[in-house]
Amino acid sequence: MEHLKIATDNYVAFTFFIGTMAMMAASMFFFFEVNSTTPKWRTSVLVSGIITFIAAVHYYYMRGYNLETGESPTFFRYVDWILTVPLMCVEFYLITKKAGAKQGLLWKLIFASVVMLVTGYFGETIDRGHSVLWGVISGAAYFYIAYLVWFGEVAQLAQTAGPQVAKATRILGWFVLVGWAIYPLGYILGTPGGLFGFQLVSDPAAASHAMDIVYNIADAINKIGFGLVIYSLSRTED
Repeated sequence: MEHLKIATDNYVAFTFFIGTMAMMAASMFFFFEVNSTTPKWRTSVLVSGIITFIAAVHYYYMRGYNLETGESPTFFRYVDWILTVPLMCVEFYLITKKAGAKQGLLWKLIFASVVMLVTGYFGETIDRGHSVLWGVISGAAYFYIAYLVWFGEVAQLAQTAGPQVAKATRILGWFVLVGWAIYPLGYILGTPGGLFGFQLVSDPAAASHAMDIVYNIADAINKIGFGLVIYSLSRTED
């Protein structure tokens, strides 16, 4: 198992390790807090724990894959995202449900997130020759989610659900608008099409390592941060 040790200068594997520990710690916190949460917010807090638990398991495997191969674990990362990102979108439905959110909104958010991720995976791994086209479709789905959160049904429902829900929705909206923006940036750097057909980096391998580090940090902030906003809402809104 000598080859699975993390070298002191292997910052990619180190951030995978830190990500695993941070996600697992967050999961345990959310799971233990479920019983002390008021009933109407328990599902939201539970989902927050499920999100970080799924991520922790995948980060454990991604760390091993990276140490064994030295490559970016793109497939495992997308498996993680296809499970956790729709669940993060579900949180918007759960916190606005008491204001009248319908299941149609839930399925819109889930469908858009799946389209965003599936088309992103196609462009980054399967059909890299048309990465710009797949990136445009993925980006359109992302902006549709952002629109729903900032101006569409989610925003409108949040305004009628009370000041605490409205505040939490705005904070989560910033996670979507700013925190999730790192993922399209990674896609642009990681595909041969670059930005509108222009390759942005001369060393794709170095860019891949750098984006793995950024992805790992961003994932931890986004997923744990999402859960902490939900947890805070459950403690301030009756």
